Amino acid sequence: MSQTAHIRSHRKPRQSASKLALRAGVAGGVLSTIAVAGAAAPANAESVTEKTLEMPTLGSLDADLASAVSASAEASQQEALDQALASQEDAALQKAAKDAKKAKAEAERKAEAERAEKARAEARERASRTATRTSLSAGSSSSYSSMSSSSSSSSQAATGSAASIVAFAKAQIGDAYVSGGTGPNSWDCSGLVQAAYRQAGIDLPRISYEQSSMGTSVSLSDLQPGDVLYWGSRSGSYHVAIYVGGGKYVGAQNPSTGVVERDLDWDPPSGAVRIL
Repeated sequence: MSQTAHIRSHRKPRQSASKLALRAGVAGGVLSTIAVAGAAAPANAESVTEKTLEMPTLGSLDADLASAVSASAEASQQEALDQALASQEDAALQKAAKDAKKAKAEAERKAEAERAEKARAEARERASRTATRTSLSAGSSSSYSSMSSSSSSSSQAATGSAASIVAFAKAQIGDAYVSGGTGPNSWDCSGLVQAAYRQAGIDLPRISYEQSSMGTSVSLSDLQPGDVLYWGSRSGSYHVAIYVGGGKYVGAQNPSTGVVERDLDWDPPSGAVRIL
């Protein structure tokens, strides 16, 4: 027996064929797995690369944030401008309304002042005419008294042209008074006198003060049918009528009475003229 007979050999024991086959299968599977993973690796890497490229960068995020802030600032500025414009428009409308109200009040005040002044002027004119008529009537009262008594005691008959004038004047009694009227159914005082004298073939002026300036002045105590009576001064008369005899006259008085026949003492005339 050798000296090494009891020393174990360090050589690994030979593995059985079955174990070797199993190991070979495992190794083959591992290698196949590695091969498959290696083949798939480029596709996955490409996919990851693509996804990485699609992700926003920090610079683009900053730009988007700046754009959003700018848009918000512009919107705020526009809103402020709109509010300021609306405030200005409201102020302008209020001022315009206030100015219009003030102008209307001023116009109404002026119109009222004009109406008041017109009324005062008309009142002064009426007072002046009344005073003139009173003065003239008082001055002729003495001559009228004698005329009234003589004409009342005698019956005067119109003849010739005077009869035609008197007949025409009486035929118009009851017609309307219209300022500027010259017939046939409405008259003013001078229009009636002019038309009556036209019946006798005599053309008289149209205006009362021109008619009273015609012919010859006669006393109120010596009137004859057909004479023209006037109120006011002879060259400035404001009313005329026709003496028809018997202490009466016919004239277009005013819109409320029309053409009427009156006694001389109802409204004594200032004077008379004889044109025939």
